[in-house]
Amino acid sequence: MSRGNFASKNIIISASADGLGWCMATVLINQGHTVYLSDINQQKIDEVQKHPLFNKRLFIENVDAGNPESVKSYYKALSKKVTSIDALINNVGVAGPTGPMEGLKIEDWKETIDINLNSHFYFTKFAIPLLKKNKGGSIINLSSTAGLFGFPLRTPYAASKWAIIGITKSLAMELGEFNIRVNAICPGSVSGDRINRVIEAKAKSIGSSEKEVKEDFEAMVSLKKFVDKEDIANMASFLISNEASKISGQIMTVDGNTERMD
Repeated sequence: MSRGNFASKNIIISASADGLGWCMATVLINQGHTVYLSDINQQKIDEVQKHPLFNKRLFIENVDAGNPESVKSYYKALSKKVTSIDALINNVGVAGPTGPMEGLKIEDWKETIDINLNSHFYFTKFAIPLLKKNKGGSIINLSSTAGLFGFPLRTPYAASKWAIIGITKSLAMELGEFNIRVNAICPGSVSGDRINRVIEAKAKSIGSSEKEVKEDFEAMVSLKKFVDKEDIANMASFLISNEASKISGQIMTVDGNTERMD
């Protein structure tokens, strides 16, 4: 892709001091974009602030994505740096509890929905005016293949990810007249700490070994392997680029072709 298709843009990424969010941020920074990050983990924020481009093309604040007042304050501070943005990547998410529904704690259900779903609403609500001032842009919502299949023992997570697809489809219709594109990325199992924790929790829940659970997860995918964070970051980069200017309302799976989730 040519450099012209990656003209410098102002991009907000939530939950971005570590993991997939940080991977997306570094890919976009390396392409010449300016990123405005947020996270709740102060230790990780401190590490990000050591980056040579901090306070130049990299900015980060401590934000509780599940708290609307915290998100509102973040945007208020952001408005002192920029008057418009080109893109928002809603990356906030937790794995949630693992187990049969009757055994789940109500507070765990509420926390999963609040973080995985409500955070997308908060970040998007306050981003839309900035995207409209830009006369267009891109919103990317991180869903999951769990938003396309049933996912036994992970009902709160699956419910939140299905809802994100509903938001994506609806907003693409609502915001199209403003030249704002809205798409979702559905990663499969992404190599890293989170999937390792999921595997550990499922193994414990069903009385199996972690090795057996991992092999079963891999067997659910046609390519028989997990995806990498960089695969997701590259898709996000494409959806933000001018080359994706006619793509909206789409659910982009990056998963090695998931055949089942059980």
